[in-house]
Amino acid sequence: MIFLNGDWMPIEDAKISVLDRGFIYGDGVYEYVPVINRKPYRMLPHLVRLDNSCREIGLKNPYSTEQWVEIITNIIAKQPFDDQGVYWQVTRGVAKRDHTFPKDVEPTVFMMSNPLPKLTQAQIDDGVACYTYPDLRWHRCHIKSISLLGNVLARQHSFEQGGVECVMLRDGFMTEASASNVFCVSGDTIVSPPKDNHILGGITLDGVMDLATQSGMKLVVRPVPEAEMWAADEMWLSSSSKGVLAITSLDDKPIGNALHKGKPGPMFKKMFAIMQADMRA
Repeated sequence: MIFLNGDWMPIEDAKISVLDRGFIYGDGVYEYVPVINRKPYRMLPHLVRLDNSCREIGLKNPYSTEQWVEIITNIIAKQPFDDQGVYWQVTRGVAKRDHTFPKDVEPTVFMMSNPLPKLTQAQIDDGVACYTYPDLRWHRCHIKSISLLGNVLARQHSFEQGGVECVMLRDGFMTEASASNVFCVSGDTIVSPPKDNHILGGITLDGVMDLATQSGMKLVVRPVPEAEMWAADEMWLSSSSKGVLAITSLDDKPIGNALHKGKPGPMFKKMFAIMQADMRA
């Protein structure tokens, strides 16, 4: 069952106008919350980010936090699987095609939930391959917009070479991946690029940083030059669907120092265990 504009229905019965601005312009925002054993993980920060995204594009959030929580709780209960990924989007609604914002139009709200993708044991034990790509996207990447063509092209570039993700570079610095945030580890220090207009403020990114601080791991937030990225002892991806995952190959070159070159490092193994425990607490 999916949720569409206040109604529940099978997904095959859902219909949205071809004049919806999400379809015509990509004029909307979205969120995705992982659900573990029917418990949404860090749901409230996702709702705060949704509200911020709506505000950034001048779109009134159609529901209060309490209403969103109720809808999300209901859609989780309607699914037959315990671990889920709840996706929803809010567009500016249906109107005659015109670039300017329409007046007196109700937003379109769509929500669905699917089984949460699971990491394979090989991905956990061996890490994954990624490829670099120039970050040619717009300068408002902090908005979780449904306009994702730049990310799609980056991800496809990596996929066609057998990679799981694409690490993007802008003006000589690492920004993020196509659907994940990226960390580097230098020695015993986790390094994260600062959240700015070129990086989405990932909820799982915040979770990793919170858990690192709580567990006494060293963490710094600063720009990561491309040269430092290539010299990193470890690299990680983080996202709502992946949790945290080690990058062990970048552009077909192994990541890591001599002790674990091309394999997940000790810092990753510690963070992976901490995050798994937190997600399933």
